[in-house]
This record gives sequence, C-alpha cells and structure tokens, in this order.
Amino acid sequence: MSSRQEEKQRRREERLAKEQAEASAAARKHRLGLVAAGLLGAAAVAAVIIAIAAAAGGGKDHGSKVGSPGGSDIPNKPVPAVKITDLDQAAAAAGCTVKTYPSEGRSHVTGQVTYKTNPPTSGNHNPNPADDGTYAPGQTPAKENYVHTLEHGRIEIQYAPDTLPSRIGQLQTLMDQDSYHALLFENNTRMPYAVAATAWTHLLGCKKFTNETFDAIRAFRKRYTDQAPEQIP
Repeated sequence: MSSRQEEKQRRREERLAKEQAEASAAARKHRLGLVAAGLLGAAAVAAVIIAIAAAAGGGKDHGSKVGSPGGSDIPNKPVPAVKITDLDQAAAAAGCTVKTYPSEGRSHVTGQVTYKTNPPTSGNHNPNPADDGTYAPGQTPAKENYVHTLEHGRIEIQYAPDTLPSRIGQLQTLMDQDSYHALLFENNTRMPYAVAATAWTHLLGCKKFTNETFDAIRAFRKRYTDQAPEQIP
C-alpha cells in the first residue's frame, strides 16, 4: 500500500472514531436527560402526595386535638422506694381497686365517644393516638385520642385536677424513672379517683393518693404494659 493510500486510510479511521465518540456522547446526554426528567417527575408526584396528605391531616381535627407532651413546670419530688411488687397486694395496701372490663370496640371515629368506664379503658377512638410522655396540667389530650393510645399497649397514669403539686411532682419522677410506653396527664373525665392508671380493658383506681399508691402503679405497669391488641413501638 502506497503512502498516499495509507494516509487516506488513517484519515478515514480517525473520522470514524470521531463519529463514534460523538454518537456515544450524544447517547449519554440523552440518557442523562431521561434520568433527570424522571427524577423531576418523581419529585413533583411526591410533592403532590405530601400536599394531599397535609390537607387530609389538617382536616382530621374534628375537635379532638392531640396535646403535646412536654413535661410540667412543677418540680420533681422524691418517690418512696419499692416495697411491694405484686399488683394485688400493692393495690390492697394502697386501698386501690384493680378491675378488668370487656372491650367496648376498636373502630376509628371522628366525633366524641361516651365510654362505659371512667376513666376510659377501651372503645372506639380518634384515628390520631396521643403521644407518649408527660403532659402539663391543662394540656391533656382528648379522651378519644388517648383511648387510641391504650390500644397500642400504653399505660396512662392520671391524676385528679385538684392534686397537690407535690404529688404531681412525684408522679413526674416516677415517669422519669421509667417512661417506656407510658403517659402522665391530668384527668379530664371527672373520674371518681384521686389517681388512676389505665391499660386496654384494665383499670387501677385509687380513691386516695398515698405513698403506697406508687407501688400499685409500678405493679400495674409491669403487668399490663404492651398487653393490648396492637403492638406499636
């Protein structure tokens, strides 16, 4: 092959290589464009879903707002040491009663519910459960919200509105010692007890609030925590 033919062949090969490189670059650019378009489309769909969910959530109030647990300005107070761990014995020593009731239902509703027990221990409830934690006096969630929380295996410790701040401070200390799946709040159902603890279909009711009450609450929590139809972390 002459040098002229070799040069011609070399130029032809260079041109083909350049065309192939340009074609590959164009294809790559096209693929990137498709990916970017897909991501933008997914983001747009997600934004629409979030907006719809927010709107739906905003319409779920129905007069049953869930309070925000955040503790109380009342200072913590020391609690008596454990003396009795058996629930029946601890309740008897404290003058409290332990009761178990049939389930009143588990449906989600958006209005107010009349419960057969006071405080409530089960029944139809608001779709939004109350959060775990300590609620300041006057910030108790609606009963329809905290009944939903009972369905999730929580223990709810409730004290009467006229409870001494020192006793509330002791209950807060009890919560600080073990806050697992528990709520503490001021009762808002005019219960006939000075202090009570509830679980799904179970009640510890104490007409008087004494130092022995703490053992009864501890034992009630130990027996009934997470003993409910739905196990929610």
